[in-house]
Amino acid sequence: MELYSLQVFLTVATEKSFSRAAEKLLRTQPAVSLGLQRLEQELGEKLIDRSGKSLLLTDAGHIVIEFARRFQSLERELRNSLAELRDKSAGHLIIGANESTTLYLLRHIERYRALYPKIAVQVRRSLSSRIPHELLDGNLELGVISYDPGDERLRSKIIYSDSLAFVVSPTHRLAHRKMVSIVELGSETFIAHNVLSPYREVVLREFQSHKVPLHMEVEMPTIETIRKLVQNNIGVAFLPRMCVEQEIEQKLLCDVRVKEIHVERKIRLIYPTRRALSHAAQAFLEVVG
Repeated sequence: MELYSLQVFLTVATEKSFSRAAEKLLRTQPAVSLGLQRLEQELGEKLIDRSGKSLLLTDAGHIVIEFARRFQSLERELRNSLAELRDKSAGHLIIGANESTTLYLLRHIERYRALYPKIAVQVRRSLSSRIPHELLDGNLELGVISYDPGDERLRSKIIYSDSLAFVVSPTHRLAHRKMVSIVELGSETFIAHNVLSPYREVVLREFQSHKVPLHMEVEMPTIETIRKLVQNNIGVAFLPRMCVEQEIEQKLLCDVRVKEIHVERKIRLIYPTRRALSHAAQAFLEVVG
């Protein structure tokens, strides 16, 4: 059933005249009559009694006109909602990120919310390795990862450049040092993040290439727990610098440079190449620049 057929019927019933309905719809009178006939044939019911001087609704016509009014109201709501999406006064944006990459979004989300306060923003916690698949499956609109997805079906935009920081407790034996050699770390207990990442692999390779043992005897699921253990001098860790900047400034952690290891992290905003972005997602891309 076409909405236009319902609109024709509603106009004829309201105007009580085929000619006046045709004028209002900017159609010819035969076209209006044909539209009503098609609706009646589709429904299998006569909607208007044409036998008298004036047009009267049949019992079926009274039922259909109520639904026609509801459809008309819903159509207005639909058009208004789409207009709100276009002018960014409504909408919903879902971004996938893991625990650490969420931090890189905060300043962008603050600016975005200031510009578009009526758009709801949801950052959904996801494994970094799963975010490209979730984007392609349509479960996310945008994703934030710290590696190049290497997939032509995805586009990526670098939104932040970070690095890994080697951190220790202020009471640790290396806390007063500005720089150490990787060889000096062979006896340390490392608090590891038990989530696979390309940066973890880089650190592992560096220790292997220098033939230095890497003791990862404690593994934790979150960066927050790793930070706490390092602060309490239970071990040392390599963590994204942004995740520990505040603790370093407050002297809760000490940042020590490892001469042989310098790992940059490029934080990327990724999105599908072929799928059209929503107005909300397109606006977020414009905000991050």
